[in-house]
Amino acid sequence: MPLKSMDMMQLMERFHKEEECRQILEELRWPEGAVCPRCEGEKHAYDSVRGVYDCYSCGYQFSVLVGTIFHDTKLPLRKWFVAVMLMVEAKKGMSANQMKRVLGVSYKTAWYLCHRIRAAMAQVNRVSLSGTVEVDETYVGGKVRGKGHGFKGNKTIVAGAVQRGGDIVLQVVDDNGRRTLHGFIRDHTLPATERIITDEWAAYKGINDADTLHETVNHSVEEWVRGDVHTNTVESVWSLFKRSVVGSYHKLSAKHLDAYLDELEWRFNNRKNPFLFRDTLMKLLTRSNVSYQELTAP
Repeated sequence: MPLKSMDMMQLMERFHKEEECRQILEELRWPEGAVCPRCEGEKHAYDSVRGVYDCYSCGYQFSVLVGTIFHDTKLPLRKWFVAVMLMVEAKKGMSANQMKRVLGVSYKTAWYLCHRIRAAMAQVNRVSLSGTVEVDETYVGGKVRGKGHGFKGNKTIVAGAVQRGGDIVLQVVDDNGRRTLHGFIRDHTLPATERIITDEWAAYKGINDADTLHETVNHSVEEWVRGDVHTNTVESVWSLFKRSVVGSYHKLSAKHLDAYLDELEWRFNNRKNPFLFRDTLMKLLTRSNVSYQELTAP
């Protein structure tokens, strides 16, 4: 049965037992039947109580969780499923504190759980944009006491590109200079992109070529829209992200900022996908585990 457009009540009704959660994970990971992750053998004994397979070919014992983001988890799978549903449905994100309260777990467990799900949401193969693409950059970081509104010494720069009617790409960058921004645009747009629209920032100059028109709006003179030339789409993404920071996360570390951007990308780029919950579970099954030590290392 496809996991299409479920709400939280339907999720709880369908997956209120561990064996039901395990069964759907097995169907998603092995649609043709279980395969040994060590030797790829297809003949096994099965312990239904523990959910463990014993491979006849190499003797390896494994479960559907081996080699996935779920590996060695002590958290019940039904709580994982609730966490995934909350994260894919929350337009402004779900904080670890809120996850802690909903699932009845410690803050450390909730924080680790959220970051493992974000790690699975990361796009392995980044999308390539085309058509009309809006590009902009923004600064992420809180205020510093005694510094004016324009102080950026504590802020991280994020570049963003959005294809009108299509996907977005968000990335932490080192600076907002010409080399960096041109590299970001080249990496994430197809050569035959028709138009690139930016603000008047000088570093964007020269991004046009024989196939691609570069158009700008001049925000410094209060020009926001000129016909269909504007950066409103990408700026609406910044608005959504910054509302997430203020309303849900409250503050983000520069180290983990890319993970939160990956989460926003995944939700935005799948905004019309009725199988988003299922597809997120499949990402969890194809992504190897991330250790707590790895996430908290300096």
